[in-house]
Amino acid sequence: MMLNKFYRRCFSYASPQPWLFVGLGNPSDKYKGTRHNAGFEMIDAFAASQGIPMDTVHCKAIFGKGFVDDVPVFLAKPQTYMNLSGESFHDDMDLPCGVLRLHDKGGHASHNGLKSVIYHFRGNREFPRLRIGIGRPPGQMDPKAFLLQKFNATARGRIDAALEEGVGALKQLMSKGLTETARSFNTVQKYKHIRLQTLPS
Repeated sequence: MMLNKFYRRCFSYASPQPWLFVGLGNPSDKYKGTRHNAGFEMIDAFAASQGIPMDTVHCKAIFGKGFVDDVPVFLAKPQTYMNLSGESFHDDMDLPCGVLRLHDKGGHASHNGLKSVIYHFRGNREFPRLRIGIGRPPGQMDPKAFLLQKFNATARGRIDAALEEGVGALKQLMSKGLTETARSFNTVQKYKHIRLQTLPS
């Protein structure tokens, strides 16, 4: 409801149906560059690529609004901290660092940010998600400590490349739809996954 009001203020109903892309992460500078904030980085990369300023605060989130080839788009970074993201692209330790997956729906896989989103969607899991692989913690390292660590140089390079690929996927999603985009995008990412398995972390 609140997003509909926001849309009416920003765009004409003559425009095509808008897209909303939400990246999950934690606010404040101390989390910048950490694995937990890969979702925020995806939104920032997409905003920068399209010249969309992230300059509005609404629904407990920082919002940007603009157009991609005449299609209206909202970008959001919830400011509620990861575990409460539903009040307002997510990281995923089950994928190797820098590998992406685009799905039409799914569960939360114990991801607290997604649990919150699903809860606030009244249990509805049928929303597309772009998963950003951040790798798994080494040895017996605490997963929470791993998530809040900054990327090393190798991982940073993989994430930067993944952000570029993710921007391309989101643009393609808006023009070609989910089914076609997911089919072609996930095929490329599958081969990337296989290639990265042979490289050092």
